[in-house]
Amino acid sequence: MAPEEIADILQTTFGDAVVVAEMSTSHPSVSVTADRWHDIALFLRDDDRLRLNMLRCVSGVDLPERNQIEIIYDLTSLRPPKVVGSYWTGDNEIAIRVMVPREGGHIPSAADVWPAADWHEREVFDMLGVVFDGHPGLRRILCPDDWKGHPLRKDYESPEDYHGIPGTPPSKPRPSGS
Repeated sequence: MAPEEIADILQTTFGDAVVVAEMSTSHPSVSVTADRWHDIALFLRDDDRLRLNMLRCVSGVDLPERNQIEIIYDLTSLRPPKVVGSYWTGDNEIAIRVMVPREGGHIPSAADVWPAADWHEREVFDMLGVVFDGHPGLRRILCPDDWKGHPLRKDYESPEDYHGIPGTPPSKPRPSGS
């Protein structure tokens, strides 16, 4: 199914919860509201026309100029009988984009819909500070629990040290000889 058809189905089913559809890119996507995200996620997975049953990736993008963070869920359907070699092919593919405020941004977790979202959402939480409501174990995944800040935010400043271990912020040159 073409991404335009997926967008039409979502628009018909969820109306105003579908904010915009961007189809003229190499990464077709539909933007949806955060408050309806979980309902939309269940629909994308369970609707027989779509069956977007595989979450490939969750990405987060810091947009300080808009005071928002964008979360992108890349979805595909893997289902028989369309097999190429030893791989199932994705009949349907789409990216779903959800915007949240930079400060205090919340979005419903999709970990109960696609189990792979568990670690992906933890990474977005750790690196950008977005809270995934209903997540089964939302905690840092890459940084230590007591780390300050969110390293993928564009205004993030690296610490000069961490528990006595010297750090070298990316904006400062490394000392010679190291």
